[in-house]
Amino acid sequence: MYRDRDFEPDQSVREAMHPFRKESGRLRRIPFQEQTLMQDLELDKLLRAMAGDDDFLFTVARKAVFDGFQNGVDTILYRQEVLQDCLKNPGVVGELYNLAVEATVRSRKHWYDSRYPSSMLYGSLDVLSALLDILKTSRGIAENEASKFDSEGFTALFTALKKELADDYLKVIEDYLADLKFRNGLLFSAELGEWNESTGFVLRQQQGKDPSWLQRLFGKKAIGYTFELDERDEAGARVISEMRQQAISRVAVALARSAGHIVGFFEMLRTELAFYVGSLNLHSRLSAKGEPVCFPAPSPLGSRSLSFRGLYDVSLSLHLERRVVGNAINADGKTLMIITGANQGGKSSFLRSIGLAHIMMQCGMFAGAEQFQAELCPAMFTHYKREEDSKMKSGKFDEELARMSKIIDHVTPGSIVLFNESFAATNEREGSEIARQIVKGLLEKGIKLFFVTHLFDFAHGFFQQNLDYAIFLRAERKDDGTRTFRILEGAPSETSYGEDLYREVFGEQRGEDSLVDTGTAVRT
Repeated sequence: MYRDRDFEPDQSVREAMHPFRKESGRLRRIPFQEQTLMQDLELDKLLRAMAGDDDFLFTVARKAVFDGFQNGVDTILYRQEVLQDCLKNPGVVGELYNLAVEATVRSRKHWYDSRYPSSMLYGSLDVLSALLDILKTSRGIAENEASKFDSEGFTALFTALKKELADDYLKVIEDYLADLKFRNGLLFSAELGEWNESTGFVLRQQQGKDPSWLQRLFGKKAIGYTFELDERDEAGARVISEMRQQAISRVAVALARSAGHIVGFFEMLRTELAFYVGSLNLHSRLSAKGEPVCFPAPSPLGSRSLSFRGLYDVSLSLHLERRVVGNAINADGKTLMIITGANQGGKSSFLRSIGLAHIMMQCGMFAGAEQFQAELCPAMFTHYKREEDSKMKSGKFDEELARMSKIIDHVTPGSIVLFNESFAATNEREGSEIARQIVKGLLEKGIKLFFVTHLFDFAHGFFQQNLDYAIFLRAERKDDGTRTFRILEGAPSETSYGEDLYREVFGEQRGEDSLVDTGTAVRT
């Protein structure tokens, strides 16, 4: 996931990997606007397409998506190369991921009590024995498949596996695992301390081959002092047990660390591959429908670049059986985009497609477009209209202003704010003036704004100024009222064509006493 560091899993990822190890008393800190972005951009549909029914894939994908705002151009391009390798070799990537899952599952089956060296020793032995064949299989994949991968990430991974898991190293592991089972007893030395207590325990390696039962029965007895415990000597047995614990304690700690390192490697491999496996799943869903995808060209913060061709709403596409209409816009150098036009003409979907493409680009994925280029943004915020509900403690307009105030408290230069029918809960004049003042203030702070609106006074006021940093778009509507769902450049529309919806619902022509006013915005 990164060239020079690991992908850091948070509490939610660790708990998804170890569902029985909940971190009691700790709540995951949810970044500001995460839930709002999930709702307004319908990110849940995208993440579910990546994860399927796998909660772990979903959790990793969600973290990767929201961590993406911290990524620079180098990290994005680095991940794109890795993902391109994944798309060329999905079978190998799937096999590696399944091995990592199997390793974490096996390690969970072996539990030990770290308070007791013997429990720690034999528990770690069980873990390492269970993972030995997975280590060998991983090394085999690296040797056989490395030539098929070109990215820096996979090259480094396969090189490390071949170097660290050489035959002689694996043979040493096998030998140590056999020795540490102590089938022929324990050999250790100790010294007498100041008060004749045992101290300075050192575990010794037994020399030579183990004698056969005939040699033990008829061979020469070893020279030295021996003693045997009486079966009923509980105190003596307890002393011998304590000496044994002290003798193996250092080895037990070292073995537990070794087992922990290997388990940690597979857990991290599983976590980082989960993002790419999820990306493969999403790519498969979109490709099956014939939807285009591309690897975006990220530009540094401040470059003010934005251009795309065939851009579509990925979340909507995943929800529909048919393909979604794409749009093409060149908005390089623009920091304000105002979109007006017919109701149900595709404006909200277009706004969502821009937000999703930015998010997918910044986490290192492909985007739902034929071509997409954009500057990076350090954060993204949405301010969508909300339907009134019983939980609101004040009116809709007050609630809108309260949400806007929180966004202003968190927004930083270079951020993106997506407005969808904001400030429509009041009259045209008041809503337009409030929107105008907020937009001017945000633009002065270097914020990039995309604004879907039916507030004609607000949109037309900016259009009349002929601003070089603003672009104005309209949802296309044919003369017969047909919506093409294409967004084209054009002056702000003075009507939302609510009459078209009235005819569609009631099948009547507009009369003088009609409640539908095509000259003003119709809010439903």
